[in-house]
Amino acid sequence: MKPLRLFAAVTAAPGLFVSRRATPPYSLSGAGGTAPAPDRPGPRARLRAWAELLRVSALFSVPGDALAGAAAVGLRPGRGTALAVGTSLCLYEAGMALNDWADRAEDAVDRPHRPIPSGRVAPGAALAAAGVLTAAGLALAARAGRPALAVASGLAATVWAYDLHLKHTKLGPAAMATARTLDLLLGATAATSAPGNRPATARTPSAALPAALVLGAHTYAVTAVSRHEAQGGSTTAPLAALAGVAGLGAAVLRGRPMPGEPPRTTSARLQLPAFTGVYLRTSAVPLFHAALNPSPPLTQRAVGGGIRAMIPLQAALATRAGAPVEGLAVMGLVPLARALARKVSPT
Repeated sequence: MKPLRLFAAVTAAPGLFVSRRATPPYSLSGAGGTAPAPDRPGPRARLRAWAELLRVSALFSVPGDALAGAAAVGLRPGRGTALAVGTSLCLYEAGMALNDWADRAEDAVDRPHRPIPSGRVAPGAALAAAGVLTAAGLALAARAGRPALAVASGLAATVWAYDLHLKHTKLGPAAMATARTLDLLLGATAATSAPGNRPATARTPSAALPAALVLGAHTYAVTAVSRHEAQGGSTTAPLAALAGVAGLGAAVLRGRPMPGEPPRTTSARLQLPAFTGVYLRTSAVPLFHAALNPSPPLTQRAVGGGIRAMIPLQAALATRAGAPVEGLAVMGLVPLARALARKVSPT
């Protein structure tokens, strides 16, 4: 082969001198970037990248907070509950976008497939999405009344503090537990403060505190395990979480109602153990496997199970508060969350 033809054949060979894993189209700093990649991803690829960034499969663990909060104060879902759900969804997704923006350098090493380090989502776009979603969530909370806005503001501040600093400190699990606790209290507060008729039998938002603390304790256990999902190697965290989950299940099932709870109907007496059983199975089984073999895949599976387990836990809390219909509605989200988790990881 003549030298000129040899040179042309070599330089045309894809990936021989230039790796196919080229520099991402955006820099990790977010302050600027390289030129866009030659092959611009299509709409479907961009949509999937954002779905991964926002972890849309975990969204189904959010509406139950507001429903359980409304049930805890003795109110059926109404305008305030709908506003609380919208607020929670916006702030949850803001936290997901902000989390990946804050961890972009770390993910470039441990999780290069994530949307930002892989170049599928620009860091600046993720940060902007976090800001817009936070503002939208607070705007919805404001429509539910000043008390609801106050709780939502505390929730938003906790989310931003966790993602930007607290997650890498010993206060990380406590911050996440606080966020979930506030989210359920937001549902209770919005239900009682939103414009409209409030029945005289409705309880104050403080009546939702026991249920909120149960959900917060579960979140603490899951977050403590999640701190090891990239490298694995911790047996203590899943074992401690397993003990905590068992204790929470027992607390929800205890015979005596919590203060302010109405007598349980026949439906509630049947549903409560069933929902609690689903909660225990969803969270405890993967935690047990992670304790036996604390590898990154099993640890990540335990975290995903802990996130999905929030749904039956919320259903059990709503049922325990005297709202079996709302409990069934929340449980209806379980198959949806499981199906979507097969396509988009919740962690």
